[in-house]
Amino acid sequence: MILGDTCTRACSYCNVKTGWPGTEDKAEPFRVASTVKQMELSYAVITSVDRDDLPDYGSEIFAETIAQVGRTTPDCKVEVLIPDFEGDLDCLKRVIDAGPHVLNHNIETTRRVFKKVRPRGNYDLSLELLRRVKEINPHMPSKSGMMVGLGETRDEVLETMQDLRNVNCDLLTIGQYLRPSKRHHPIIRFYRPDEFKELEELGLKMGFKHVAAGPLVRSSYHADDQHNAAIDKILEAANR
Repeated sequence: MILGDTCTRACSYCNVKTGWPGTEDKAEPFRVASTVKQMELSYAVITSVDRDDLPDYGSEIFAETIAQVGRTTPDCKVEVLIPDFEGDLDCLKRVIDAGPHVLNHNIETTRRVFKKVRPRGNYDLSLELLRRVKEINPHMPSKSGMMVGLGETRDEVLETMQDLRNVNCDLLTIGQYLRPSKRHHPIIRFYRPDEFKELEELGLKMGFKHVAAGPLVRSSYHADDQHNAAIDKILEAANR
């Protein structure tokens, strides 16, 4: 996770501290790239806190981190899990132009529940960001993720999945929400393994290139497998 340990938002499911950092570490991309090289990673998922305090929302640090990893470990694939940049398309383009292998932005939950748990986010803005990914680079795999157990219904989960497909999102992760503390949003219910399996199968029928669904699935769960599945299907479609 880059751009510090303090988020400018206060989502009710998240245990990251909230504040207004006001500064950024320009040397961070070089340290991240050095760590990737030392660990000999073949796939790295880079995410961040929200940085609404910065004019570019941290997009330049994202872009530079992608570039530095590419220079020091050219065989390492990079997936970025980005915030919404408050809908700033120049920031989104800056990150995409840096050449990550997957562009991920989590929708997190269904439309009805969204405002309860992400009061400073916007469901439709997140969908628009994902739609713009393909507009900027039609060949870049896009990805999103959501939690279940926050009070949504099955139909609402399927509606959100379809909303993601309608903006041509390629990859999806679905995991069980786990409450960080008693101060956070309560767990309304636990989903059974067979329910996750059903959501995975329905997602593939909707047209997702890969769906990872399970109680402990998170955004980075088998991320390399998801990337490979997306590339295989993109190449397959191109060769038809």
